[in-house]
Amino acid sequence: MTRRDFSERDIHMELDDELPGDERVAYDAWLDANPEMKARSARYVADRAALRAAFAGVLDEPVPARLQKIVFGKAPVRAAASRSRWWLAAAAAAVLAIGGVGGYVAGLDHFGLKDPAEDQLAEQAIAAHVIYAAEKRHAVEVPASDKDHLQTWLSNRVGLKLVAPDLAAEGFHLVGGRLLPAGESKAAMLLYEDDKGERISLFVTAESAEKTKGTYGSEENGPEAIYWLDKGYGCAVVGSLPRAQLTAVAKSAYSQLLAGLAG
Repeated sequence: MTRRDFSERDIHMELDDELPGDERVAYDAWLDANPEMKARSARYVADRAALRAAFAGVLDEPVPARLQKIVFGKAPVRAAASRSRWWLAAAAAAVLAIGGVGGYVAGLDHFGLKDPAEDQLAEQAIAAHVIYAAEKRHAVEVPASDKDHLQTWLSNRVGLKLVAPDLAAEGFHLVGGRLLPAGESKAAMLLYEDDKGERISLFVTAESAEKTKGTYGSEENGPEAIYWLDKGYGCAVVGSLPRAQLTAVAKSAYSQLLAGLAG
C-alpha cells in the first residue's frame, strides 16, 4: 500500500472511528513524527471527554418538536425568549467542531435573532465558558505562569494586540487562556477565578460589526455574557455572578483591553 500524507482531517476521522484499519500503523507513526499534531490529537480527545461529561444528561434528550418543525420548514421562525439545554449543548458542540464550524454556528444563530452578529458573539462565548470553566486539568492551553507568552501567542493568532486584564481589584486572578474557533476566524479565551473557585471568562475576537454593547443570557439561571463590539474587536465577559458584579468586572476588563489596543 502506498503511504499517504496525513492531516488534521485524519485526527477527526480517528476520533470518530472512521480511520481505515489498514492505515492505523502509518497514522500512529505520523503522529509520533509530528509532536504538534500529536498534542492536538490529545487535546481533542480531552475536549471530547469534557464535552460528553458536561452534557451527559442532555445530549440524549429528544430534539424539541418546535425546533424540528423549524428545521423542516413546517413552522415560522420566531424569536425565543430563552435557549433550551439542548440548544446550548449544540452550541457547545459547535465550538469544538473545528471543521465547518463557521457555517454551522452562523446557521443556528440566524434562527429568529434580530441581530445575529451580536448574539452570535455572546452565544459562542457562553458555550465556550460552559465547557472550559468546569474543567480542572484542561481548562486552559497556556497557564497564567507564562502570561507574556500567552498574550503574544493569542495576539498573533487572533490578529489583535491583546493584554490579559488585571482583575485583582474585582477579586479574580488569571488562570490562563486558550485559542478557540469563532466562525471563520479565531477567538482568545482568558479564564479567571476568585478565592472561592468561581470562574469568569473573557472571549475576544476580531469583529468588523458596528459599535454596540449589551447583556445576553442563554437560558434561565445559566451564565450571562456582557458584550461589546468596538474598534475592530468583539469581547464578551461571561459568568454566573450577580449582574452588578459582572458589570463591574466587564467595565474593568473593557478599559484595560482598550488601553492595550492603544498601547
